[in-house]
Formats: sequence, structure tokens, C-alpha cells
Amino acid sequence: MKIDPKGLAFDIDGVVADTMSLFLAIADTEFGIRHIRYEDITDYDLVEAAAVEHGVMWEIILRILEGRYDHPLSPIDGAPDVLRRLNRICSPTLFVTARPEAEHISAWLCDVLETGPECIEVVATGSFEDKREVLAERNVTHFVEDRLETCFLLAEAGIKPIVFRQPWNRKAHDFAEVGNWQELQAMISME
Repeated sequence: MKIDPKGLAFDIDGVVADTMSLFLAIADTEFGIRHIRYEDITDYDLVEAAAVEHGVMWEIILRILEGRYDHPLSPIDGAPDVLRRLNRICSPTLFVTARPEAEHISAWLCDVLETGPECIEVVATGSFEDKREVLAERNVTHFVEDRLETCFLLAEAGIKPIVFRQPWNRKAHDFAEVGNWQELQAMISME
């Protein structure tokens, strides 16, 4: 049975936006950290996963959250095409992020999806835990997420997580999982 797009929502970082590649580009060019490869990041906690000093990690994260970077933030391959198609079927498309504010990432989404702000809804919760309430209030049945810990919280609340495969979510779980946007599209009723 295919997922009804009316009950589907998306995380942004690590699912739509290739935020980790941006993090690594900033770490390399602005902090001289060159020993980390994308596939080496096997934990969502970058201090643990990549041996990045705590203060440096948070400085890079703040730059990303505030839009203070010179490198491009690229979409995950395939995301814009699938989301544009989905948006023609069911609009606005709902994105729920743990970011503390939505302004920068909303503008980025509109640019990447080549759409106006009326076609998307971005809710910034400020925490991973608060996604549950937002999704439940909007009757979301399925949520595409890359942070495995959040997937467990959502499942407890009756929301079916779809894990977007990343090096940092390779622990055991029983959730549906996709490795790319084409696999995700195959799960959604696009008619």
C-alpha cells in the first residue's frame, strides 16, 4: 500500500538538504579540518563521530543555522524533482525541522524547489523531541527522517518513520528505510 501524500512530511537536514557536506566544506576551508570524510560520520553527535572539538562544531553549526556561509548548500540528489512533483499533487508540502528558526531554510527550499512560500510549510521546532507534537497536530502518518533517535520517538507517538539512509543511522531498527529519493518516490501514491 502506497503512502498518501496528505499524511507525509519531511525533515530537511540530511533528507532534503545535504547539510553534512556543507559542514565538512566549512570545517575544511575555514577551520583546516581535513581528516573527516562523509562516510566517517557514524554518529549524529559530530564530536563523537568525527573528533571535532566541541566549540568548533558548534561554531560551524551556528553558521549553517544562521545562513552565514559562502559554500553552497546543495539538495540531496533527486529531492527537488520528487518534491516538485509531490507538491503538484498535494500542496503545501510540510517540512518539520529541529532548527530553532525557519527563515533561512525556508528561503533555501523555495529557491531549490523553484516555488513560492505558499507551496511549502516549514515548522522549526527547536528540538528533535518537539517534532512529535507538530506532526500529530497536522495528522501526519509518515515522516522521512535521518536521525534514528527521532524515528524511535515518532514511532512511540504512532507516526511511522521512514529512515533516510545516512552513515550516522546504521544502527538496528525495524523502520521502513530508503537510500535515495527514487526509492522514496516509489513508496508514495503520486496520482
